[in-house]
Amino acid sequence: MPGSILSLPECTHRGPSFEEVLAQRRSVRRYAEAPLTLAQLGQLLFAAQGATPDEKGRPLRTTPSAGGTYPLEVLVFARAVDELPAGLYRHLPDVHGLRLLAPGDLSADLKDACLSQPWVARAQAVLIVTGVPERIRPRYGDRSAQYIYFEAGQMTQNILLQATALGLGAVPVGAFTEQRLQDLLHLDPAWESALCVIPIGPRPE
Repeated sequence: MPGSILSLPECTHRGPSFEEVLAQRRSVRRYAEAPLTLAQLGQLLFAAQGATPDEKGRPLRTTPSAGGTYPLEVLVFARAVDELPAGLYRHLPDVHGLRLLAPGDLSADLKDACLSQPWVARAQAVLIVTGVPERIRPRYGDRSAQYIYFEAGQMTQNILLQATALGLGAVPVGAFTEQRLQDLLHLDPAWESALCVIPIGPRPE
């Protein structure tokens, strides 16, 4: 039911070298039929904004953030992920879990919001990076938007490289109708805005 929280598996994946991942990274728009595993989704979300406290216990994350303000969020549309009912979820980095926002298959509506790009509907999971300006504006004022976009790019690249390391395909999508996507994700535009859509699935043979 909406509001319920699902814990994600502990991240234990050990993949190829960083240099190999860089060489293999490609934008992939076709996906095999097999579902993602919950462990793969958890690893992708850890790469996006996993909690990585330092030796002093400070609550740092995998993606750097100006002043530690962390103005980004990640929403997840799961279409075909083992052990996870189809629906829209919000990642909770502090507990490495997912909060259900809305159950059901949103793939057709999500594709329409993204200007009918078919890979959005075919992906087993779609990660949506969003920004919350009020977290960063009190500290950085007029430069806040620049920092948000800068951090969104860093987070997106983390996700793409992690997908590659897992043997998955992914592509960043920036073409979408903002109002339709905001409405579909139930985002209050005065508080939170969608920045990037990332379809992810197994690479085809």
